[in-house]
Amino acid sequence: MHEHTVGVVGASGYAGIEATRLLAYHPQANLRFVTSDRWGGERVAKRTGLGGAAGDLVYASQEKVEDVAAGCAVVFLATPAEVSLALVPKLLAGGSRIVDLSGAFRLRDAAAYPKHYGFTHAAPALLELAVYGLPELSRKGVPTAKLVANPGCYPTAAALSLAPLLAAGLVDPASIVIDAASGVTGAGRKANEDFSFTEIEGDFRAYRVGRHQHSPEITQTLSLRAGAPVSLTFTPHLLPVKRGILSTAHARLLKGADAAAVAAAFDAAYGREPFVTLAASADEVSLKSVVGTNRCQIGFAIDAELPDRLSVVSSIDNLVKGAAGQAVQNLNLMMGWEETSGLLAARAFHP
Repeated sequence: MHEHTVGVVGASGYAGIEATRLLAYHPQANLRFVTSDRWGGERVAKRTGLGGAAGDLVYASQEKVEDVAAGCAVVFLATPAEVSLALVPKLLAGGSRIVDLSGAFRLRDAAAYPKHYGFTHAAPALLELAVYGLPELSRKGVPTAKLVANPGCYPTAAALSLAPLLAAGLVDPASIVIDAASGVTGAGRKANEDFSFTEIEGDFRAYRVGRHQHSPEITQTLSLRAGAPVSLTFTPHLLPVKRGILSTAHARLLKGADAAAVAAAFDAAYGREPFVTLAASADEVSLKSVVGTNRCQIGFAIDAELPDRLSVVSSIDNLVKGAAGQAVQNLNLMMGWEETSGLLAARAFHP
């Protein structure tokens, strides 16, 4: 097993491209392979503009994953959930550790997969092995994990904005409403008329209302932090921009909770976190502040007319903190490297 070698499966999707870029410039990781059926046989430099050793790599076909991953320390899976589900047992058997960017191992209950992901989970035993990799909330298990379930983009923004308040007993866990909007890259790279320029430009709309696959993931994460079941309403929206998520969570403050208590809870949870920035107010949170970075920005406001109503606004880049950047953050923890390694460089500009 080569100690510092990593590879990316599904490297032609948006998250896969971002992971390739981040790993190419990582000071400790040695990017050994990338796979893509779409770009098989082509050099990475041609498709991404990357130079050096990473740019000289050639995309291998997906059917050769087990061969090219042999002896690789950590493999990133930037693949659909069904593909990850099939590959993870094979790669684990080959000795590699895995960071899976799909939803294949995020939910603890195998019975939830047919409803939310459309398939029966074929490896329920691995759900117990998987560690949910949202470091700011569950860092402890990541360093020794063989399989890290990298969180979804919406759950990352939503959970970071509410978890400290639920853990501190400041908000009613039955009162939560989350409205979030994502750039078009959140829908993936597969061609679809609904996401073409002509259809989205100048438009703004909700989608998968009441049935988004990230709802149970958000509920699961927040319930663990609250220590009790959380019920919530989550509505995603499509923004006519390339990347970024702005999430607004509404909740009812419990008796005795006020702005000072909310600020103290956030400071206690994130005051020393390198990738969470606490804004002075909800109005300051924006996409421009975080796009291209691994940061989450959070701000809150209490309704001037209804002092028991709290709104928390958070923003992330859906491809970085919501996907590839968080995967690298998990990689750093798994390998015992500085958690910020490879994640403090200049902003990304592709796509």
